[in-house]
Amino acid sequence: QVQLVESGGGLVQAGGSLRLSCVASPSRSISSIYDMGWYRQAPGKQRGLVATITRRGSTNYADDVKDRFTISRDNAKNTVYLEMNSLKPEDTAVYYCNADIEAPFFKNYWGQGTQVTVSS
Repeated sequence: QVQLVESGGGLVQAGGSLRLSCVASPSRSISSIYDMGWYRQAPGKQRGLVATITRRGSTNYADDVKDRFTISRDNAKNTVYLEMNSLKPEDTAVYYCNADIEAPFFKNYWGQGTQVTVSS
């Protein structure tokens, strides 16, 4: 059974930085990974898009994180990253990894989430 496992969340002061990672495993079960992305859900709010990246590296960002967050991926490691800079208290949320994976059939997967808390 393929899983997405996030890491890198934590508590940071406003203006600080964090780097999230998400790895899809086990590699032996995965044929291909297509779009990967990060979503977030703050208390009392719906889950929403943060950023996505295609297999070839094309990216898309939510307006409120553009110029502060950078999504990237390492296809050899089945891993997607989210570099978050100039963090604001309103970035506080549970961040979820998402990916379209062929293993062996095409399916959309979610990680369990990692908490990011930005203090003012």
